[in-house]
Amino acid sequence: MDIIISNASDKPIYEQIVSQMKALILSGGLDEGQQLPSIRTLASDLRISVITTKRAYAELEAQGFIETVQGKGSFVAGGNKELLREERLRAIEGLLVQAADEARAANVTVQELHDMLALIAESDDR
Repeated sequence: MDIIISNASDKPIYEQIVSQMKALILSGGLDEGQQLPSIRTLASDLRISVITTKRAYAELEAQGFIETVQGKGSFVAGGNKELLREERLRAIEGLLVQAADEARAANVTVQELHDMLALIAESDDR
C-alpha cells in the first residue's frame, strides 16, 4: 500500500492517511475484506506516531470504510457499495461545481457545457 506523507502539506498527517486510504478503497486499489497493515506496522513504515495512525484508522472506521476485529486487525469494510457510491457521487458533484463555475467565468452556456460533457463521456481516447 503506497501512502505518501507530505510534511509540506497543510493537512494533518492523519488526514493525509485517511484521504489516501479512502482513495485506494474507492478506486479498487484496496479490495473489500482486504486486511490492512496493523497500526504499528503502518506507523513504522511511514515513520510516524502510532497515535497518528490509530487516529486515521478510527476516522476511517467512523466513516464506514474499514472494520476492526479485536485481535485480528483492520479490514476494508464489506457491504459498503452504496457508501462508496455516495462518496464517489459527492466527489463528482464537487468537480461538476468547479466545471460550472469555470464555465460561468468563461461565458459558456449550459448547453455548451452539456455538449462538452457528452463528448468527453463518449470519447474512447481516455
